[in-house]
Amino acid sequence: MGDSSDHADDRLHRRGLMFILSSPSGAGKTTLSKMLLARDSEIKLSVSATTRPPRAGEIDGVHYHFVTPERFDQMIDEDDFYEWAEVFGHRYGTPKGIIRAALKEGQDFLFDIDWQGTQQLYQKDQQDVVRVFILPPSIAELRRRLQGRATDSAEVIEARMERARAEISHWDGYDYVIINDDVNICFAKVSAILEAERMKRQRQTGLIPFVRGLMG
Repeated sequence: MGDSSDHADDRLHRRGLMFILSSPSGAGKTTLSKMLLARDSEIKLSVSATTRPPRAGEIDGVHYHFVTPERFDQMIDEDDFYEWAEVFGHRYGTPKGIIRAALKEGQDFLFDIDWQGTQQLYQKDQQDVVRVFILPPSIAELRRRLQGRATDSAEVIEARMERARAEISHWDGYDYVIINDDVNICFAKVSAILEAERMKRQRQTGLIPFVRGLMG
C-alpha cells in the first residue's frame, strides 16, 4: 500500500471531474456506484442540498446539505445550482459553489442522476462532465430484474417498464454507453473510462509547469 501513496505525491496536479452514471431502473447503476465508491478513493458521491428535514442518523454535509426553504430560494437566485428539482414537496439541488471549489483541488464527484439532470449539468459545465449510460442486456432481462419482488402487481411492473423504455430513449445524450451483461466486466469498463478521463490533457493542470521545466 505504501507504494501507491508514495506515487500520489509525484502525480501532477489535475482538475477533478463530474462522473455521471445513469441507467434505467434495474440496469445495475446502484450496484456499480457502490462498487466505484468502495474501490476508488479519489471519487466521492455528490452531496445534494435539500429543504427536507434530516432523518434519524443523517449527517449534514455527508448525506445532504440541509438548508431552509429561504436559503434554497437564495441559492436559486444566486444561480448556485447546477440542477435542482422538487420531489414529493421537498427540493433537491446540486450546489455549484461547493463542487467547483473541490474540482479545482482535484476531487472527483459521482452523480447518480437521470437524463434531465445530466442535460442540466452538462449545459452548465461541459468541460468537467463525463456522461456514462448503462443499458440492460435485453428487455426480457430488465423485466426479470424489475419483477424482483413478487408483491408488485402487473400494472406496477408495466409502469416501471414504460419508464425504463423512456429513459433508454435518451441513450444518445451520453459520451459512453455500456451494456451491463456481467456486473464485474461492466465495472471494469466504468473504471477504465474514469481512469482515461482523468488523464485528459486539459484536466492535467500540472502538465504546463512540468513541460516548461522539461523545455528549460
